[in-house]
Amino acid sequence: MKKYIWMTGLLLLMFSLAACNRMPSPEERLNEYVKLWNQQKFSSMYKTYVSPTVKEKVKEKDFSERYQAIYEDLEVKNFKVTSLAKEEKDWGEEKRAEIPIKVEMDTLAGPIQFEKTAVLKLKETEEGESWFIDWDTTYIFPELDEGDKIRVETLKGIRGQIFDRNGNSLAINGRGYMAGISAGEIDENAEAKAKVAQLLQIEPQFIDEQLKQSWVQPGYFVPLKKLAYSEQQTVVKLQELPWATVEAISMREYPYKEATAHLTGYIGAINGDELKKLKDKGYTEHDQIGKRGLEQLLEDELKEKNGHRIYIKKAKAEPVTLAETPAQNGKDVKVAIDAELQKNVYEQFKGMPGTAAAIHPTTGEVLTLTSSPAFDPNEFVRGVSNERYKELESDPKKPLLNRFAATYSPGSTIKPLTAAIGLKEGTLDPKKERDIQGLQWQKDTSWGSYRVTRVKDIGQPVNLQEALTYSDNIYFAQTALEIGPEKMVSGMKAFGFTEKVPFDYPIRKSQISNSGDLNKELLLSDTGYGQGEVLTSMLHLASIYGAIVNDGTMMKPQLFANTQPKQWKKGLLTVEDAKMLQQDLRLVVQKGTAKSADVPSLALAGKTGTAELKAVQGTKGKENGLFVTYDQNNPTLMLALMVEGVNGQGGSKLAIEASRNVFLQAK
Repeated sequence: MKKYIWMTGLLLLMFSLAACNRMPSPEERLNEYVKLWNQQKFSSMYKTYVSPTVKEKVKEKDFSERYQAIYEDLEVKNFKVTSLAKEEKDWGEEKRAEIPIKVEMDTLAGPIQFEKTAVLKLKETEEGESWFIDWDTTYIFPELDEGDKIRVETLKGIRGQIFDRNGNSLAINGRGYMAGISAGEIDENAEAKAKVAQLLQIEPQFIDEQLKQSWVQPGYFVPLKKLAYSEQQTVVKLQELPWATVEAISMREYPYKEATAHLTGYIGAINGDELKKLKDKGYTEHDQIGKRGLEQLLEDELKEKNGHRIYIKKAKAEPVTLAETPAQNGKDVKVAIDAELQKNVYEQFKGMPGTAAAIHPTTGEVLTLTSSPAFDPNEFVRGVSNERYKELESDPKKPLLNRFAATYSPGSTIKPLTAAIGLKEGTLDPKKERDIQGLQWQKDTSWGSYRVTRVKDIGQPVNLQEALTYSDNIYFAQTALEIGPEKMVSGMKAFGFTEKVPFDYPIRKSQISNSGDLNKELLLSDTGYGQGEVLTSMLHLASIYGAIVNDGTMMKPQLFANTQPKQWKKGLLTVEDAKMLQQDLRLVVQKGTAKSADVPSLALAGKTGTAELKAVQGTKGKENGLFVTYDQNNPTLMLALMVEGVNGQGGSKLAIEASRNVFLQAK
């Protein structure tokens, strides 16, 4: 029995030793190699499985680093290699084995997959015979021969363009120049640098800084400044200098310049914070991005998507494409803005600070959004120096401030709204006359020294028509008190106060008061004639007047052209009351506070306003002049315009003059 056990153990040991000494099959060796390949352990692949003959020609570092660099450059993901051997074969005395494999991967240019025959050779080593991969460059890609190079080409998409309602260009892909110098030819030539700096209006020190960049080598083109296509004189002078170079480039262009600057905004190089937020959307550090205005608002629609092509640059043949994702151009956008009208409005400000908005009262289409003064967005595309930016930032007229998105005290332009609320609530009888005497009034002695002041005493009792015609503050203060705080608040909310303006471009909400209520008598009375704490944007103000023209329906402001009109608020006025207010607004121009706008070729109607901004009654504050107007012969344009700082210039006089000229030129 003991002998039997001993013999059994001996046999097991012999079988075990035989198994340990058995040479792995080609399939087993390939599977081990494939496993390491899937794990991208290139060094281990090389050390253990690559043929000694191959190692004589290819060093481990070159092998590993080439794989690593290619997979990183191509942004390889979801990499998978599979052996296609159906079953293990008896290779007998053969010294060479061929086994098919399949390689699959996703790259920045799309998926790549191929099948290849892996060749293994039986080689003698110090440890004995074993199978090794007869590796060459076709294992990376079958088309990659020795001496070939793998290249990645970026296929550039084109950013979408912005057009106005008539097809005029607001933001387009124009052309310009990149001016620069050739490194090595100018480095120590102070006189040459001074000439280039003078032509480009930059400092010679900036040229030195650019030449010292780590990537710069003799003969390299070093860019210094973008130039507009219109700067031909500068281009010609630069081309006369042997060390200067000018290259034609594609450049974003804003043909209406300052007139549409705050509306269009501009594009610029993406910064670190933006890249951090948008990296998942495919942005890179080389991208341009919308910085303000429509360029920023419509970034997702306008943004192009670059494509990529991965190809092999053959040493002795035509290039071979491995994968390609085509570029996608951004979407062109057409807005409801009338660019020529916008230019007309902007020019009427003559550099004065102010803002204007114009709508089509019955469709809600926004025809102009103007902020004055402004900046040239083309200057920002070409690159603004820190000194120039500080100059714009410190300008007392604040050209960088987008005024059309802000809210302002409406002054007397709010009076038709007060009337509309009183008519709706039944607290205002338009024919009833108020016996108001003198230029000042207070409800009772509880107001202390506070009084409401009006500009003119017409010498007789005043009804609604006369109060609007001559802009009687006292009449509308009394009207607001009769409406009462709760109904006045609810009436203003019915016209959209305190809620977000339903407009694609962000506009600040209009406010009733700082607290949101009118529970203080003085605040309520002041609100009735547009003082107090009431604030509104010009766009909202134009929309409110649109309800008067549109028989009590206020339309949603529409940014985009060819958009279906939508109601924002309805039932704000009866048709009869709307018609009555229309007549009253015409009288404001025919014989009231806007008489200077009464020209024979137009039937302008509207309401003036002067908003005085002061902390304490009895003191003088900054005055803004306003005028909201439309042509009753052609009621397709409602313009709300405000000029800042009109002290000593006749209140709303400048706003009336600017508005009148807009309509005269628009005919």
